[in-house]
Amino acid sequence: MPQKTKKQKGNLQMRPPVVVVLGHVDHGKSSVLEAIKDLKITEKESGGITQHIGAYEIEHQGKKITFIDTPGHEAFSAMRSRGARVADVAILVVAAEEGVKEQTKEAISHIKKAQIPMIVALNKMDKPEANSEKVKRELATENISVESMGGKIPSVEVSAKTGQGVTDLLELILLVAEIEDLKADISKPAQGVIIESYLDTLRGPTATLILQEGVLKKGDILGTPSTFGKIKILEGFQGNSIEKVSPSMPAIVIGFENVPVIGENFKNFGSIEEAEEDIKPLGAGTPEVLLIEPDKKILNLVLKTDVLGSLEAIEGVLKNLPQEKAILRIIKKEVGEINESDVKLAKGAKAGIVGFRVKTNAIIKNLASREKIKIKIFEVIYELVQAVREALEKMIEPEVVRIDLGKVKILAIFLTEKNRQIIGGKVVEGLTKKGSSVEIYRNEEKLGKGKIISLQRDKKDAQELTKGSECGILYEGNIQVEEGDILLVYTEERRKIEL
Repeated sequence: MPQKTKKQKGNLQMRPPVVVVLGHVDHGKSSVLEAIKDLKITEKESGGITQHIGAYEIEHQGKKITFIDTPGHEAFSAMRSRGARVADVAILVVAAEEGVKEQTKEAISHIKKAQIPMIVALNKMDKPEANSEKVKRELATENISVESMGGKIPSVEVSAKTGQGVTDLLELILLVAEIEDLKADISKPAQGVIIESYLDTLRGPTATLILQEGVLKKGDILGTPSTFGKIKILEGFQGNSIEKVSPSMPAIVIGFENVPVIGENFKNFGSIEEAEEDIKPLGAGTPEVLLIEPDKKILNLVLKTDVLGSLEAIEGVLKNLPQEKAILRIIKKEVGEINESDVKLAKGAKAGIVGFRVKTNAIIKNLASREKIKIKIFEVIYELVQAVREALEKMIEPEVVRIDLGKVKILAIFLTEKNRQIIGGKVVEGLTKKGSSVEIYRNEEKLGKGKIISLQRDKKDAQELTKGSECGILYEGNIQVEEGDILLVYTEERRKIEL
């Protein structure tokens, strides 16, 4: 027994930290990641990273660091919600000239729930209005106390634009990783987390994974709660063919039967049969039942995205749009290019097609044009959501608002025709306007409605007259007015409804 314990200890080895970068949408998360890539991954080394795979690895001071490049904290939350401990360290990016925003607070909440150490990166220090001390004080109100303010959370001032502080940030990550004493058991069966996945039209279901225990090799059989398969192709984050994967290392795997779900844990199995037995159906194919009131408008959408991480993030945000006045129904959600079946479905359901970082070939564009199906493709999640919000708002009938303007007392009747009269009057309250509607009152009893076609004062045309003014009016209506009647003058405005 003691010998076994000793052997187990010998199988534990230090592993690189896995880092996630979170923060407000405009505070430079992507820019910080790009600055690290520019510093550490040259074109010569990588041949250029041509596709978004969700993670990459760098080396600093002879030690490796893995960065998860997610579409935002929505996707990070989706991973974490499935019980996956995705990252070891979180970098909270806050723009030094803007400070703590609502999404900064959300990111802090996600990091705290994940129970992982945090490093604060105060970005955009190159800007003249940058004020790191003010930002630190704002963070303190969110119970994030940095070391320079007497707290325990390390912080670093960076500029993704100039490269300032990027090396310091990497050194901090390695220091935190050393304190955390990150280790993995390479003797265990391989297991880890799916952090990105999509359907490659040429190579089939493709997944980016991060290994947490064991060693992964080409030919190994993997299973997740939703799918399984044998590794046919094993690649590093730069797309180069590799023989094996070590703990914390990101890798691209091709060989799954279906596209696995982001955030799922995967395990190595002895056989395809064992992996298949372990599958837990996700309830796919169960249609969403919506109880829709007769007066409600419905916006049907087909949603296509580049990767599952984007799909989950976008769907989550869209479902949170207010739907009291108009309902959003996503009739199809899928990873991959917009295709003929999408257009046919959209035609049948009178739906629009929304894409995120996907392509549409000329044949599909022409088909959509012939079928009068709108296709809109976006590169930024916020812009996609805003466009859907505006489409929902357009479906809602504008609100008609009545605005009372004033009262006119009729003093004389000059001419009476079928449904028109020329009358003289005096504005006794408020004002009157050309083109306004009127209600006719006689002895305080409402008789009907009419309209002021034109308005004159001293035989000159007028657009508007105020209290005390005498006026000539060309009145039109199905009620003939008499001297002493009161015209209640009003207008109606159609106001756009916002969600």
